[in-house]
Amino acid sequence: EKDLADALEEGGCDLETVRNIIQGRQLPADLRAKVWKIALNVVGKGGSLASWDGSLDLPEQSIISKDCQELIDQSSVPEEEKSELLLDIESVITFYCKSRNVKYSSCLGWIHLLKPLVHLRLPRSDLYNCFYAIMNKFIPRDCFMKGRPFHLFRLLLQYHEPELCPFLDTKKMTPDSYALNWLGSLFSYYCSAEVTQAIWDGYLQQADPFFIYFLMLIILVNAKDVILAQESDKEEMIKFLETSPANLHLEDIEDLFSLAQYYCSKTPVSFRKDNHSLFGSSLLGLKDDDTDLSQALCLAVSVSEILQANQQQGEGVRFFVVDCRPAEQYNAGHLSTAFHLDSDLMLQNPSEFAQSVKSLLEAQKQSIESGSIAGGEHLCFMGSGREEEDMYMNMVLAHFLQKNKEYVSIAKGGFMALQQHLADINVEGPENGYGHWIASTSGSRSSINSSVDGDSPNGSSDGKGVKSLVNKMTVALKTKSVNVKEKVISFIENTSTPVDRHVSSSDRVGKPYRGVKPVFSIGDEEEYDTDEIDSSSMSDDDRKEVVNIQTWINKPDVKYNFPCNEVKENGHMFPSHLLVTATHMYCLREIPSRKGLAYIQSRQALNSVVKITSKKKHPELITFKYGNSNTSGIEILAVERYLIPNAGDATKAIKQQIMKVLDALES
Repeated sequence: EKDLADALEEGGCDLETVRNIIQGRQLPADLRAKVWKIALNVVGKGGSLASWDGSLDLPEQSIISKDCQELIDQSSVPEEEKSELLLDIESVITFYCKSRNVKYSSCLGWIHLLKPLVHLRLPRSDLYNCFYAIMNKFIPRDCFMKGRPFHLFRLLLQYHEPELCPFLDTKKMTPDSYALNWLGSLFSYYCSAEVTQAIWDGYLQQADPFFIYFLMLIILVNAKDVILAQESDKEEMIKFLETSPANLHLEDIEDLFSLAQYYCSKTPVSFRKDNHSLFGSSLLGLKDDDTDLSQALCLAVSVSEILQANQQQGEGVRFFVVDCRPAEQYNAGHLSTAFHLDSDLMLQNPSEFAQSVKSLLEAQKQSIESGSIAGGEHLCFMGSGREEEDMYMNMVLAHFLQKNKEYVSIAKGGFMALQQHLADINVEGPENGYGHWIASTSGSRSSINSSVDGDSPNGSSDGKGVKSLVNKMTVALKTKSVNVKEKVISFIENTSTPVDRHVSSSDRVGKPYRGVKPVFSIGDEEEYDTDEIDSSSMSDDDRKEVVNIQTWINKPDVKYNFPCNEVKENGHMFPSHLLVTATHMYCLREIPSRKGLAYIQSRQALNSVVKITSKKKHPELITFKYGNSNTSGIEILAVERYLIPNAGDATKAIKQQIMKVLDALES
């Protein structure tokens, strides 16, 4: 406790330091407020409420008052402080509704989110900032009945508990029917005050919003035997499940977290990566990927994760890939570690199919025992990536799920996505160690059966055929008149993928610029950042407003305008304009359907730019990293990439402007 108190006293203490001191132990009550403020990143944040006139005049104000009064009545606050606290809570909720343009209703569960914060006795501005940060970072978007977060939870449940999930499905007990208030109040709805505090202590320190999914999963797993044995009707069971967090005691929390950690380590990273738009600001929540999770058969895994997973050492997730395409497609080229299971057999020749499944499970077992690179407990099914062809694969998938097989996933985008991904990393030349990923057994049409019996799940992977195939793929992509620029774009998707590089001393990795302490460096983006935060973590204080591009370009305070394309992680490009004023940089994204108009996509202060990088091979692709630098180093808060014609001129102008801002700040 003393170490923690000293560290907090010194100031400038970040979450990492706090975590290292606490190491999962319970937080001392008197230091909790400080630690939570650090975890929620609201230390030193100004009071947003200052600009507000304080009028409590929303149409639903009477409901807000009633709910706030109930909260105060339940809390252990001394009488003389109650009226002031009541006003604080009501102001926080009212201002939040006004500033975010949300209509209040009791079922939102905000009162329960405020309950643990009220215990901390924070000043009003901190109370608001903490509440805002929790809403923004830890409460998923669409947290209502039939909302996306609950469809995702069902897929996670099915992945780990294939027996329990269909049981609840047949009873029509969907996750939103019992877990709505678990997620919406981060458990404070049902748990006692001290249990809630202990859960939040751990959860906020994790700084991973998805971790709550695993806490929810453990609560279900613990209740599993009772659920499966229960004969009672649906309503009673839902009630039982819904209130089960109320049975948690303080001494259970440590186990709850360590079990959640374990399940988390047995879950593909794609679970988080492909769904991170669930959390964060509403501004960028409308990601280009809006796959309907309620229709998903099972969890989807990205091809880049499949390729990486089996190369790593240690405990993580490893996949046993099952290629379900027709034999001729498999023979023409497949992932060298994949096992072939012809999904057409399921209807055409059920007995042969059953035999193949047996061989598959045997091959999987052997590959795990022998420590083979193809081995893994997690079965990942790969189709062609074309919907009509993958119908049969979906039937095979359903077959495995019905057999209560755990850890079943599907390769997102199928073999087409794999080819695209390999061609993308081959932008750097075929010698980067990924050449051996594709094998082909062409020439021996009859080798289909041998690969089904599990003798050689790898086909004949002789190096020579592979090289030519990879080259053929690359050529095929080129001949589709895929010009270099677009190829570069698709390559970007993988810049966050660590690639084995031998670092040499000549690598110029971001040298500081002109010895200025507070800030940004410029370098060639040779390093692969694995911890890049997607720009969806930006603050959403600026709503997307629609503006006239020409009017904005002509504004007197706009010094530069660079037409460009904003490039997203997944390779999507959006025609945009970068406008630079004396202090800020704006990105206006053109609205295709409304000529001459644009959204204000982002607004970043120039003094928050910590790094500007370009790729040696593609100098037109510029990455801006925004963040703040403090004693513990640089914290990256957002990353944006643009394809700018004559990028040199643009970055030079922007750098000069940044230097002016910094010089002004220093003097």
